[in-house]
Amino acid sequence: MVATVGALVSFEEGSELLRELAGVAVPTKQVERVAEALGAEIAEDERRYAEPLSSDPPPPTLYLGLDGTGVPMRPSELAGRTGKQPDGSAKTREAKLCTVWSAESRDAEGRPVRDPGSVTYTAAIESAATLDTDAAPAEFTQRVLREATRRRFTEAERIVVLGDCAPFIWNIAEELFPRAMQIADRYHVKEYLSTVAKALYGADSPQAKPWAERRHEEIDRGRFANLLRAVRRQAPHSEEARKCFQYLVRNRERMRYPEFESQGLCTSTGVVEAGCKVVVGTRLKRAGMHWTLAGANAIIALRCSKLSGRFEDFWERRSQRRVA
Repeated sequence: MVATVGALVSFEEGSELLRELAGVAVPTKQVERVAEALGAEIAEDERRYAEPLSSDPPPPTLYLGLDGTGVPMRPSELAGRTGKQPDGSAKTREAKLCTVWSAESRDAEGRPVRDPGSVTYTAAIESAATLDTDAAPAEFTQRVLREATRRRFTEAERIVVLGDCAPFIWNIAEELFPRAMQIADRYHVKEYLSTVAKALYGADSPQAKPWAERRHEEIDRGRFANLLRAVRRQAPHSEEARKCFQYLVRNRERMRYPEFESQGLCTSTGVVEAGCKVVVGTRLKRAGMHWTLAGANAIIALRCSKLSGRFEDFWERRSQRRVA
């Protein structure tokens, strides 16, 4: 019960729920200690057990999405780290999330829709960086491989890696899944083009929105040459446009949206964005929260276990180990 409330709500709220619903008095600090200890156990269990979850054949197409979101940390966890604050300091550390799902269902317009119960998550505040001299893959790369193994990702007929074009995403995709199609999140691309429009004309300018809408139409219809010309034309006058041009050229093959749509593929990372909010945001990014690295990773592990439908499996293995 403590693990459940600790995964879902703040430790103080968890203490209140245990008292009100179960008649069990557990002080807030005890909820914190127990939830974090169990979360650490679940994190270790996740590392130890990566065998496939089912012997059934995987669906024809499987998607793997990667993303990151900041977690507010205690000052002691941020010493010496650079960040986005005006003075160059950091207030957060990035939790990286791996999500796997299928989307064989279709909506009324024939667009792919996430299949109910198909989404699983694994996440942690871990590094995705490696050096040429490193003997083993980065911690997060190993996490992605474990999740792909559990979901039999590479056994699907078609496999797709979706992301917002952060370099670590494509590095992992090329290292672990060389045959996977890589698709840049369409919403993120459009959002970037809107940012460029505001930089060019001003956020409140009547010219910004029409310029962005024309670029959105070009990306939707596959008129990539027109899009590149329009952005390149602005590059001498805007650093934002120059960076955007480079971004578009670098990720061009990942933005073939009409082709992807004709194959019935997802072109946005809504499942992954929602995962960042569900796994991390709603629990770890509430007002006044500041985490230790160990505490944040423990609660993230708890939430991933519950949201992925693996909570009972963990308890069964835990009971068997204690009996043995």
